[in-house]
Amino acid sequence: MLNRALIYMRLARLDKPVGSLLLLWPTLTGLWIATKGSPSASLVVIFTAGTFLMRSAGCAINDFADRDFDRHVNRTKSRPLASGHMAAWEAVAVAAALSAIAFALVLSLNTLTRQLSLCALLLAFSYPFTKRFFPLPQAYLGVAFGFGVPMAFSAVSGAVPLIAWVLLVANVFWSIAYDTEYAMVDRDDDIRIGIRSAAITLGQSDVAVIMFCYAGMLAI
Repeated sequence: MLNRALIYMRLARLDKPVGSLLLLWPTLTGLWIATKGSPSASLVVIFTAGTFLMRSAGCAINDFADRDFDRHVNRTKSRPLASGHMAAWEAVAVAAALSAIAFALVLSLNTLTRQLSLCALLLAFSYPFTKRFFPLPQAYLGVAFGFGVPMAFSAVSGAVPLIAWVLLVANVFWSIAYDTEYAMVDRDDDIRIGIRSAAITLGQSDVAVIMFCYAGMLAI
């Protein structure tokens, strides 16, 4: 029973919380700006819990989508699905259950925020598949990871002002920068199995583009 629980924890990346923080910082930034520095405790709890739940749901659906690729990549071949310790349907069930809990959290918020949460769900669940055809999946990831920003503004004011979209663009720059660095580790494996990434697309320009994206994020 304990071993099984540990497998589910690895699927949800509970052993690697840094990914949750990469979603949480933009979301809380948006929430603090939207409330002029004074968010309610309930909103902080809802968005913090929702961020952790959706990150884990996204990891589960990512492993489901990449289960046939991960076993050929050194960094990911020990993941639960790739290593055969879990069935594909289990990952889908985990993703669905976590998403349902996250959606239950936003039911107490306004209609626009609930609608935006469905967009966030679509982004999170479609991101893994963009690596099959989109040359810069890191940009798509930036939108998915930063979508808590417009949701935070919507929850506070019932609208999404321009500043929310500007902050989202900043997060896209940031995500391209850090996730391209991350993708460099898998570049040789990704080329061999046919997965797209910014590290492959940018080639010898990768470091220059990373520096440009960090500068763009800081400028915004």
